[in-house]
Amino acid sequence: MPSPTCANTPLDTSSSQAPRLEALIFDWAGTLVDFGSFAPTQILVEAFKCFDLNLNLEQARSAMGIGKWDHIKAMLALPEVHAQFMAQHKREPDDSDVDRIYNTFLPMQNERVGEFSAAIPGARETLSWARRQGLKIGSCSGYPRLVLDNLLQHAHRQQVFVDYHVAFDEVPQARPWPAMALENVIRLEIKNVGACVKIDDTPVGIEEGRNAGMWTVGLLLSGNAAGLTELEFLALDEENRQTLRDRAAGSFDHAQPHYLIDTVAQLPAVIEQITERMAQGECPSDSL
Repeated sequence: MPSPTCANTPLDTSSSQAPRLEALIFDWAGTLVDFGSFAPTQILVEAFKCFDLNLNLEQARSAMGIGKWDHIKAMLALPEVHAQFMAQHKREPDDSDVDRIYNTFLPMQNERVGEFSAAIPGARETLSWARRQGLKIGSCSGYPRLVLDNLLQHAHRQQVFVDYHVAFDEVPQARPWPAMALENVIRLEIKNVGACVKIDDTPVGIEEGRNAGMWTVGLLLSGNAAGLTELEFLALDEENRQTLRDRAAGSFDHAQPHYLIDTVAQLPAVIEQITERMAQGECPSDSL
């Protein structure tokens, strides 16, 4: 009996071949650049400080992956930060307060994103490998277009190139909604969302991929889940690395990624596994 295929998988009617993988869609900070994903978090802490609100890195990381305006709104709702705001203003924070912090944060981030733009080890090699396999390469980001364009200039200087990129403020609803991932599908002329892989260092980015109907790969040690600098990562012995890996994996539980790896450098081996599963007729929705 032939292997089952997805009901929504377009097949070549002149052939019984299983559908082939078509595209990889990457996040940016913590995935391709910025080991530890510090640009979206450290600068957010500093922006809150401008308003005499104390926000630590752990708190800033708790809502990573969503658009930055929504991220700021989520931070104002944290009990500790909310209490500080109430003590200062004797009222609830509203959207105008989010606007004020965002309008302070945005130029700070745009000015300093280059400080946190170093390519993650293995990113260039993985992108080159993917192109040799004939895969299209898309991307999306929680950065607004202004900041993403700035980041792209730094990435290009390091030979980190993608075929398409979309920012959170270019879609009606960003993560965990699938709009950014699906915008890549449209612009890259992908035939089948089930022939795409979404790679991200945050659970909400994995949800985005799953909601789009894609395979998903979560990154444990290069991004937000671990929050390490590259030097801190390299200094870990295997025992401590495994402890951190296990803790980071727990943060992805509810998002249910199909695969978890340390960094993008390990992606080619996973892509080969996904290719084999697709050859057997498996789809992203079939299993974890």
